[in-house]
Amino acid sequence: MTALIDMASWVLLAGGAVFSVIGGIGILRMPDFYTRMHAASITDTAGMALMLAGLMLQAGLTLVTAKLVFIMVFLIITSPTATHALARAALHDGVHPQLDHDRRRHKEIEP
Repeated sequence: MTALIDMASWVLLAGGAVFSVIGGIGILRMPDFYTRMHAASITDTAGMALMLAGLMLQAGLTLVTAKLVFIMVFLIITSPTATHALARAALHDGVHPQLDHDRRRHKEIEP
């Protein structure tokens, strides 16, 4: 039984790591601020939840698991809220999303 829990834990930890790496790649590959922020926030929240779930399986039913649950709830609430606040602040500051027709017009102008 412990081997099954260990295997499930490592699958969750590896899945969380993959999500986090994909988010990092998304930050580098996306064209504008809003798509980069979206890629980072979605994969950050998913990666964090998977990693904390894997750690909870490793900890068993202990006080550590309760603390990890509180950390997960806190991060699930604050991460999307912070992303939303950052997007609103950027829009208020004048950073506009790059639209598809903007890219086409930019390519037509340049040789």
